[in-house]
Amino acid sequence: MVTYNELLKELEGLSERKFADFQRRIICDDVLEIMGVRTPTLRKLAKKYKNCYGDFEKFPDKFYEVVFLKLAIAATLDFNSFCKKCEKSVRLITDWALCDSFAPACIKKHRDEFVPYIKKFLSAGKDFYSQGEYARRFALTTLLHFYVEDKYFNFIFECISECRPDKYYVMMAAAWLLAEVLIKDYNKGFEFLNSTMCDINIKLKAISKACDSFRVTDEQKTQLKALRAELKKLL
Repeated sequence: MVTYNELLKELEGLSERKFADFQRRIICDDVLEIMGVRTPTLRKLAKKYKNCYGDFEKFPDKFYEVVFLKLAIAATLDFNSFCKKCEKSVRLITDWALCDSFAPACIKKHRDEFVPYIKKFLSAGKDFYSQGEYARRFALTTLLHFYVEDKYFNFIFECISECRPDKYYVMMAAAWLLAEVLIKDYNKGFEFLNSTMCDINIKLKAISKACDSFRVTDEQKTQLKALRAELKKLL
């Protein structure tokens, strides 16, 4: 058991002012205050307090580090327990860094069962923070973490097509996901790139990300760059 004040005191002792300044610049979270505790340290704290979810759940959502720990501890729950807390957890996400670090391991063995949650978050709108930007990003990064294999490609393509990339971090997550599909199965990924089902900005960003990967061959990169040139003519 830990109290909120005890946790804040512990976090203050682990914080670094210069790192806090750096995080504020790159995370750009206009909701949470940032103390400046490094991610590996936060992960160690999450392991330390993994059995204290009930305590953390009651803590105020004022500091980035506290919310990070709430999410990290929630991510250690068993699948049934996590599903009960899933929406509450996703509603805590107010920036890309919190989103991308939130990858509940229990989903891996329950991927089919978690599909309805992905669909729900992918359709998130004004009832979630920032018009659902980070809920939708969470849906896409969850696909990225656990679903990039042949069995789920059609579902992934459906999600990319329906993700509403009107928000920057949604579009970037969709591009990242599509790039990973290209790396995993180039032919299927390229076929989807050539379809009309995908937003052109997602396509362009996905091509750039794929071309930056050493797992894509030079021949494939040449083909992708040629497609990018054709797509740019459409803008």
